[in-house]
Amino acid sequence: MIEIYKILFFLFIAIFSLVACSESEEKNPSVETGLQESDEATTETNEIKVVATNLAEPWEIAEVNDVIYISERDGSIVKIENEAKTRKPLNLEKPLSDQSEAGLLGLAFPDSFSQDEVAYAYYSYSEGQDTFQRIITIEEQADQWIETGVLLDQIPGGRFHQGGRIEIGPDNKLYATTGDATNEDLAQDKESLAGKILRMNLDGSIPTDNPFSNSYVYSYGHRNPQGISWDEQGNLYATEHGNQAHDEINLIEPGNNYGWPEIEANQEQEGMNVPLVYSDEITWAPSGMDFFEGDFYFASLRGEALRRFDVDAETQEVVTDGYGRIRDVLSTEDGVYFITNNTDGRGNPIEEDDRLLFLNLE
Repeated sequence: MIEIYKILFFLFIAIFSLVACSESEEKNPSVETGLQESDEATTETNEIKVVATNLAEPWEIAEVNDVIYISERDGSIVKIENEAKTRKPLNLEKPLSDQSEAGLLGLAFPDSFSQDEVAYAYYSYSEGQDTFQRIITIEEQADQWIETGVLLDQIPGGRFHQGGRIEIGPDNKLYATTGDATNEDLAQDKESLAGKILRMNLDGSIPTDNPFSNSYVYSYGHRNPQGISWDEQGNLYATEHGNQAHDEINLIEPGNNYGWPEIEANQEQEGMNVPLVYSDEITWAPSGMDFFEGDFYFASLRGEALRRFDVDAETQEVVTDGYGRIRDVLSTEDGVYFITNNTDGRGNPIEEDDRLLFLNLE
């Protein structure tokens, strides 16, 4: 009888150990793929602070003179100043589209905002049965923001893949990412604005040094890029949603073709660029990205994590998770802000979602 108890005891220990190992692998995305991925990072020595709560489908974070602005897809802009949160609607000339992934998306603030209070926005609108995007100028008033001008209109939209990130680069040009509008052939069509990264002057005109004559197109062959950022040398990088996983981070160079829909991930074809890293058979669903002290930090939606991309090693790793879907990242002198995106119908929001959080990296 004693021998039977011993056998049962050791059997219990063995089963417990196997269960513990399985749970560890399930919670660690780095174990899911060995491809271009280093061990999961930890933030035990770093502080994560909740800055704002109860955001509604937030999309982009911007900062001007210590004031945070966040776009919400329903057409509002949240302002966070001295820990006080105010929300104002953006009065638009066109009705916001209710297509998936559409709405009020990108925000960008030029250096001149402190003087003239003019900023930029990217939004999706409906016109009959069609969906389009436009890039506009906006101004803040006492009780609302208003659309004051149009820089670029009729960017193709669709059921999915609206792109939507806008950023002002170190060259003082406005860059915008556009999706393929669920029409993948448009990504290879240099006459179409879909499936591209666009570049324009701040007045909406076409820069004379763009790679294609009289064209906003800076790079093409994109499926749905949602994050762009520059390193200290002024090199542009972008995140991109792949098809059934195969998400990418690319070094963007003017005039280059990034392959969609002809190639993706590690596939090769003459005249088309391959990514620096890719997710292989798992999904990050990467969104906003920003540069901080030598590395890029990028949001992961379905992958539900804040991730770090090491340019030199060409690897990526999880920095922190447990907050659900992450939509955008903004770097500061001390660390990075990031926003959750659990209220868009695809996540599992907790009571105070969505939230703006700050990760202290100093």
